Amino acid sequence: MRRVVIKHLSADSSPQLNAASELIERLYQNRGVTEKPDYSLGGLLPPTLNGLTEATERLIQALSSQEKILVMGDFDADGATATTLAVSALRAMGFEQVDWTIPDRFRHGYGLTPEVLSDIPKPLPNVILTVDQGISSFEGVAEANRLGMDVIITDHHLPGTALPEATAIVNPNLAGDPFPSKHLAGVGVVFYLMVALRGALRVQGSFMGRYEPRLDPWLDLVALGTVADLVTLDANNRLLVSQGIRRIRAGQTCPGIRALLEVAKRNLRFSTAADLAFAVAPRLNAAGRLDAMQKGVECLLASSEREARIHALALDAINQERKSVQASMQTQAQEQADTLMRDLETDLSGACLFEETWHQGVVGLVAGKIADKLQRPVVAFAPEEPGSSTLKGSARSPGAIHMRDALVQIDQSAPGLIRRFGGHAGAAGLTIERHALDQFREHFMSFLETIPSIESEVLSDGILAPELLTPAVAEMIEEAGPWGQGFSEPLFDGEFLVCERRIVGDAHLKLRLQPIDSKMTIDAIAFHAASLHQVTLPEPWRVTYRLEVNRFRGKANVQLNLQHWVLSAECSA
Repeated sequence: MRRVVIKHLSADSSPQLNAASELIERLYQNRGVTEKPDYSLGGLLPPTLNGLTEATERLIQALSSQEKILVMGDFDADGATATTLAVSALRAMGFEQVDWTIPDRFRHGYGLTPEVLSDIPKPLPNVILTVDQGISSFEGVAEANRLGMDVIITDHHLPGTALPEATAIVNPNLAGDPFPSKHLAGVGVVFYLMVALRGALRVQGSFMGRYEPRLDPWLDLVALGTVADLVTLDANNRLLVSQGIRRIRAGQTCPGIRALLEVAKRNLRFSTAADLAFAVAPRLNAAGRLDAMQKGVECLLASSEREARIHALALDAINQERKSVQASMQTQAQEQADTLMRDLETDLSGACLFEETWHQGVVGLVAGKIADKLQRPVVAFAPEEPGSSTLKGSARSPGAIHMRDALVQIDQSAPGLIRRFGGHAGAAGLTIERHALDQFREHFMSFLETIPSIESEVLSDGILAPELLTPAVAEMIEEAGPWGQGFSEPLFDGEFLVCERRIVGDAHLKLRLQPIDSKMTIDAIAFHAASLHQVTLPEPWRVTYRLEVNRFRGKANVQLNLQHWVLSAECSA
């Protein structure tokens, strides 16, 4: 838990919520939604993205002569789900020569590069379909064209001022694109391409006398990739995620997702977006960080429960290794950040961290953890490989600072300093030369000095009356989702007396709390907060928490998942 200042989201003069009937309406209003959302498939936005016509025409041409297609994904969970969806849907629509590959993070670099093309076995494919990458792959697309391969790019990352010379580009963030939702994940863009392709094939009569595949069975993949990639859950993305979660809960999910949930000891019947984000996605991402994302795609493509279970267990083992590597790196990163804070006379505006022994596949996670703890932007670097002259960096921001835009400004002020970069508002990646580290750090910190100071402030949905701290209310909140990036999971605050506290699992704090002005007590847990076990804090504790259902051995009990602690005077309306 971090110490913060609380601000209440609602403009209501009284932040306390006393009636369950008003709770969900208040939560929606706090997120700018004026009426209960309709998450039925009928509300899905139609496929109006630019580039869909050119992409479907080239794919239909490939189908007519059964040309060879290579789907090329990215080495994260979004890329893995997008690859799985593209391969599965194309094969279901009659494409007989569909293969796939994922670039190796360490040998090929990011995206469609000349290096990854040199490793494609002969005979070369006629068409390369990129998923969740490609918008910045100028050299790779040019090389593919030279070798006689057409490239269809599907991506969602922000484009630069110029675009690769591809046969077709489908990206909702292209200038002038009419698609209303700019927050599709890579797997969402692929889903829309498959919707458009199936529609075009239907118009041509391609399904006359043979099976026309439904696309909604693959919405479990869309839900997983969307949540995992931390894109904003606007109305359309929430619909996609909601539909995918419904299928998972009904047992209508692919063997790979089922196996990953089971390995993580999650109950399919009660799956939530949080389960996908914190149980399934890390196990897939670990493969891309430390090993090869091919293992993740093989798990998602598995056709049998037994095969999927084998892959899921292997991914779980890689994830355990990732946790160990990350823990060591995180300790070192925190020590560097603490040293910086001690050495500076003023508040730390951000941090640029590097350690020779760090693993480039995990620096993003480390940067994110330190940024969250400091509530400041952080860039963490690791060698591309041991002793390399090239450093791979990950930039993370906990607040309003747009990390990709920050890198754009640094690149403009010091051309050539950054070899390549890309990403989103909250997360970006970059490559620099080792000798340029100090210069980059200087430019990064100078940029941060131009940014107004960031308060460590969290937004609360209000104070729940003690009678609302029940499993039924927690389930109501759960069902009102999906919650996630840009549509934050409800957060409440309140004052509690501490009746009992103990350490569980070595790192977590288990508590029994009593609300002020009530005789009831309630279970609570604070993850990674064992250090507070012996700390004397003035009572009552004012904390923020998520109200959740703790399901164990067939029983459902309410639990407060503590997030932050404050002093009473630090709460504002």
